Amino acid sequence: MGSKIVTAAAAAARIADGAVVTVSSSSGLGCPDRVLAAIGARFEAEGHPRDLTTLHPIAAGDMYGIKGIDHIAKDGLLSTVIAGSYPSGPSSLPMPEIWRMLTEDRVAAYNVPSGILFDMHRDVAARRPGVLTQVGIDTFADPIREGCAMNAAAARRPIVKRVEFGGETWLHFPNIVPDVAILRATTADERGNLTYEHEGAYLGGLDQAIAVRNHGGLVIAQVKRVTAAGSLRPHDVRVPGHLVDLIVIDPDQRQTTETLYDPAISGEVMRPWSSFSLAEHGVEKIVARRAAMELKDGMTANLGFGICSMVPRILLEEGCPRAVTWAIEQGAVGGMPLTGFAFGCASNADAFMPSPSQFTYFQGGGFDVTFLSFLEIDLEGNVNVSKLGKKPYLTAGCGGFVDITARARKIVFAGQFEAGADLDISGGRIRVTKPGKFPKMVEKVEHVTFSGRRARELGQEVLYVTERCVIRLTDAGLVATEIMPGIEPERDIVKASLGRVSLAPDAKVLPGSLLATGPMGLRLEPKPAPVPRAHGLEPVRVAS
Repeated sequence: MGSKIVTAAAAAARIADGAVVTVSSSSGLGCPDRVLAAIGARFEAEGHPRDLTTLHPIAAGDMYGIKGIDHIAKDGLLSTVIAGSYPSGPSSLPMPEIWRMLTEDRVAAYNVPSGILFDMHRDVAARRPGVLTQVGIDTFADPIREGCAMNAAAARRPIVKRVEFGGETWLHFPNIVPDVAILRATTADERGNLTYEHEGAYLGGLDQAIAVRNHGGLVIAQVKRVTAAGSLRPHDVRVPGHLVDLIVIDPDQRQTTETLYDPAISGEVMRPWSSFSLAEHGVEKIVARRAAMELKDGMTANLGFGICSMVPRILLEEGCPRAVTWAIEQGAVGGMPLTGFAFGCASNADAFMPSPSQFTYFQGGGFDVTFLSFLEIDLEGNVNVSKLGKKPYLTAGCGGFVDITARARKIVFAGQFEAGADLDISGGRIRVTKPGKFPKMVEKVEHVTFSGRRARELGQEVLYVTERCVIRLTDAGLVATEIMPGIEPERDIVKASLGRVSLAPDAKVLPGSLLATGPMGLRLEPKPAPVPRAHGLEPVRVAS
């Protein structure tokens, strides 16, 4: 058998025009950046490969130094992108080229929930007839709305339809067969067996490799190093060598954005809990503290980006950092989820699950509560986190948000009531000293990432936690049931929302401890013991 080790340029040369290429990555985490750069360089030199379709279950690259998909965001090279997320960042940074192509209709772009994209790989691998799911019903992923299309070029080529099956409504995503998979790992042996010992997550590389292999395609793996055949422990191998065709070595690959290597992210060492920074005092911390009050000792909770990512730091400050098991979509379970550039990673994790398995857990609602952010909320309780028309690249798209909320028992959305309001936090109270520039409580959201109507049908418990009040989704709409101390309810909530949020007659004032500069004195009650339910079939009657 010849060597599987090739240059990035040689790997890129094997990709044919018109290929469907699936890329394993989560922003900067696990991004095979050198291979993607080589594809872009080959196109600039030769005009090939052309007309690629790329699949990104999470995202490839970011706006902070790992270009990822932007290496291949070139007219003629890229024709279609189907992604769970896209590079995003502040308006102070230049718009990524993929967003320019998207907004100018130069590429057909789709935003498909990450879990569904992983399901698509599993189903095409097994040659099943595409994904049949209720994840995404009545959201932008549903054909009654946008059907995942992000622009006119995508809308002209639908990739999802509504079907009736078994007396229920489902979304059907027909198979898209990938021809090439581009993965990233830490180590490959000479046979192509891959281990992930320096990675912050396994992501979905195995499923992507199987999907390609089962259809006779090409699997490329970018790694940091190569070792002799037979020197890897079989239990450590996450993608076996018979699924890997080519190995590209990049000794300089970063663990994630702006992190060369942190051994606590990979689980090589355990950081002292005292080494983690606490949340900085301010409005966001107050919101995160109120969100944390929804937790119980022994719960498993999912966590999103933004204000919600501060909730574990609240528990740290309160002296109970391990009271809750955190589960994030990249695959880490337990430990301390990280913030900022390292979001998607966790230090001191108990385990790493492959992302497709983590999403199976999320889609079925096995966890106790999820904490997520919002851009805007409308009268029906719908939430938008996935589209911002004026500055689209400020949001990454839906990611795993739709999968996570599809069957979650309890959903806590956290964010500020208005954008740009001036607030005074002193004397144990919050005062609005200047109204915001625009409300986040709107008549109708720009994009339905979460359906309030669907949530009410399923009986989900939904809260919206802000610095002014806690709002609950009810059959009567958005009702403020808890008020922050110092807030004037009629002026700061009802009038500020243009009447879109009403006040509960028995609304109570929240404790002033939420505003304390020191620990708030949070005490978590134990989670009740589970009560098993029987889901068995009708008993078989045997004729006498």
